[in-house]
Amino acid sequence: MAKQQDQSGFKDRLKAIGMAFSFTFKRDKAFLPLAIVAVVVPFAVVVLIIALTQSTWFWLISAVFVSLLALLIVLNVRTTKAVTNEAVGRPGAAYAIVDTMRGWHVTPGVAMSTQQDLVHRAIGKPGVVLLAEGSSGRLRNLVNQEKKKLARVVGSTPVYDFTVGEGENQLSLAKLRRTLTKLPRNISAAQAADLQRRLNALRSSAPIPKGPVPTNTKLPKGARKAMRGR
Repeated sequence: MAKQQDQSGFKDRLKAIGMAFSFTFKRDKAFLPLAIVAVVVPFAVVVLIIALTQSTWFWLISAVFVSLLALLIVLNVRTTKAVTNEAVGRPGAAYAIVDTMRGWHVTPGVAMSTQQDLVHRAIGKPGVVLLAEGSSGRLRNLVNQEKKKLARVVGSTPVYDFTVGEGENQLSLAKLRRTLTKLPRNISAAQAADLQRRLNALRSSAPIPKGPVPTNTKLPKGARKAMRGR
């Protein structure tokens, strides 16, 4: 039974990588040349080593693993960039990007206005992060209201907020991942998961905001899985 599950998991990973490859290839002209370089360079180095040392099998096997690793790194980086470019200007883009990041519990549309300004909540080791999308003027009110709600539950856990967009004084999507990874680690993964459960329970007992949460920024499944593999 366990063997069948392992085989199924391996097939799913291969399928996800294939979908991410296809997604990125269609949107990123630089991807294929970079992928070729990632595969060819290790083998070129191996040929040189073999010529100098007369060794074969060990270096050939090493070249295969190094080439695969380099290819996966290129795939991950270029898929991330392609997904980010695809999401720019779409409602829910910040949620879609952070939802691919390991270690984060993301809840879309915890607050919204009738003009479709949105506030998403992300919880990770830095604490609670509110990601606002829309008009900066209108969003400040939404963010402050959400912070008041959080204050009843989070205690001393830090709460950060960012207005995500391509406008002036906004955090661009391209810098969102890097910005979140640079935040200090203030709580453990277990504390983050517990905080997410408590906030979800609080939200389920409160009135749900009117209006749909935009869903047109959903990522292809393969791209999402490949990015989570970082």
